[in-house]
Amino acid sequence: MVGAPYGNYSKKIMLLGSGELGKEVIIEAQRLGVETIAVDRYEKAPAMQVAHRSYCIDMLDGSELRRVIEQEKPDLVVPEIEAIATETLIELEKEGYRVVPTATAANLTMDREGIRRLASEKLGLPTAKYEFANSLDELKAAVQTIGTPCVIKPVMSSSGKGQTVCRTFADVENSWKEAMEGGRGKKTRVIVEEFIHFDSEITLLTVRSVSGTSYCAPIGHIQKDGDYVESWQPHQMTEKQITDAQEVAKKITDALGGYGLFGVELFLTPDGVYFSEVSPRPHDTGMVTLVTQDLSEFALHVRAILGFPIPQIQLITPGASRTVKANEESKSYQITGIEESFTVPNTQVRVFGKPETKVGRRMAVALNAAESVEEARKRAEEAVSKIKIIYN
Repeated sequence: MVGAPYGNYSKKIMLLGSGELGKEVIIEAQRLGVETIAVDRYEKAPAMQVAHRSYCIDMLDGSELRRVIEQEKPDLVVPEIEAIATETLIELEKEGYRVVPTATAANLTMDREGIRRLASEKLGLPTAKYEFANSLDELKAAVQTIGTPCVIKPVMSSSGKGQTVCRTFADVENSWKEAMEGGRGKKTRVIVEEFIHFDSEITLLTVRSVSGTSYCAPIGHIQKDGDYVESWQPHQMTEKQITDAQEVAKKITDALGGYGLFGVELFLTPDGVYFSEVSPRPHDTGMVTLVTQDLSEFALHVRAILGFPIPQIQLITPGASRTVKANEESKSYQITGIEESFTVPNTQVRVFGKPETKVGRRMAVALNAAESVEEARKRAEEAVSKIKIIYN
């Protein structure tokens, strides 16, 4: 544990997972007079750098998780990642602790199986066909059933780690290996999904609060190896697509319950809107809202979980985000070129402050606001081209 609180606070929140999204949540909470505690599995995680106090524990260890929660007695326990001992959160919720949005929601969304079965089998939402597998032999059988190309993912992972497109049956063993290396937790279970030929994929940020359910303007994004590299807002959609997307988002978020912001990922296809995934917390593609909206996704999340009213969400300007990723592994690095990136009009940069680099790890993001999405995307790409990571 490090640090100590200062001043008087109206509420205390404990963040489980302390990455770049959590860092922004902590900042927004502190702006509203909230005491903040950041927890993660590694020291000096981004949110730890701004929280009042922090703990480094194995969050999949239920006894360790219980220990820090009982020690701090937070008003709100706020999961920021999936790899948490959610069974312990369910127990603690029954004992009176409040988990955001609910412990059941955290449990259902901690792996892809729970949320996919809820969406497809219980709610009847349109999704890709899917199968699950616990071994290489089961995976081969599942791929035979779904067909190729298909998408293979660990049931628990983050930032697209372990995800591959299996284009032929000969790729199955490599996909299994990637899933085992990229998955989180102790599960060796994977999901095999039908490859959806979509026109575009979006994130519909959906807020449940005392004011009801509200939606941000749709966010378009591009992923590479399962992890986002670029997002923009608003994404152009027809009125019917927007209505259908909001209907899907409301059904899944109503089923999860609680207050907070949810990142609902959807595919837009010629056949309609397909549900992909949902995160009961701010979404990485939603970092663009730091420059596009009157209230960012982080501000909306904090207001909602504190029980504050949410006014009509205002889109102020079109904008785009683009990530800066590492291509080497190092515990000593510098990010340069930020000054040069600011020669691009209306550019902002967020350096996450992660203690070490890993191949493909997001280390910063460039944000840009412009008169059109197209111009913002061009500017964000230009800004990122000027930013370099120097490995020492």
